[in-house]
Formats: sequence, C-alpha cells, structure tokens
Amino acid sequence: MIKHDYLEIEYDYRLPLLVYSKKGWEIERDTYSDELLHEIKNLKHPERHDFDTYLKDRNRGMILLLLKKIEQTGDPSFIPALEEWKKVDYKKVRNEINRVIQSLKE
Repeated sequence: MIKHDYLEIEYDYRLPLLVYSKKGWEIERDTYSDELLHEIKNLKHPERHDFDTYLKDRNRGMILLLLKKIEQTGDPSFIPALEEWKKVDYKKVRNEINRVIQSLKE
C-alpha cells in the first residue's frame, strides 16, 4: 500500500503512524461516504440516532461528499435523518444539509 502510494508514514514525535496518502484518502473517502449513505438510508428511527458522535467532527470533505450523494439519490426518505443531523452539526454543514433537504423536497 505504501509502495503504490495509498498509505504513507508520518511521525508523531518518534512514533511512526500509517496515514492515507492523498490518493488513498480519495478512495477511502468515497468508500466511507457510500457506507454512511447506506447506514443512514437504513435507519429505522433517525430521531433516536446519535448524530453528534456519528457524523459531527468527521472530515468535512467526506461529509460534503456524503450530502452530495444523498442529494443525488433524490430520495425524500432521507429528510428525517437530515433534520436530526442538522440539529447537532456546525453552521456550514447545517447550511448544506438545509440545501439538500430543499433539493429533496422539490
């Protein structure tokens, strides 16, 4: 994985850490956002889900990609989960969630 530039080694003081390279993160971000999309789609009771620890403080690029994928589904069944999610996230993400909700309502 290192040889093919999917992972790299970074040092935290003297400790070596494996981290995604830019190329590796692009793949993982897409894969992870697909997984989250599937999980959110299958929530039975979004009002009981802990979006605060589930999605808040995640990588912003990945979250925006997830919201784009939700919007592309055109499926209004995501709206209850989005409404719950926007209660706990930061302003920029809330704004994007509101935009996606409006798009799904149209």
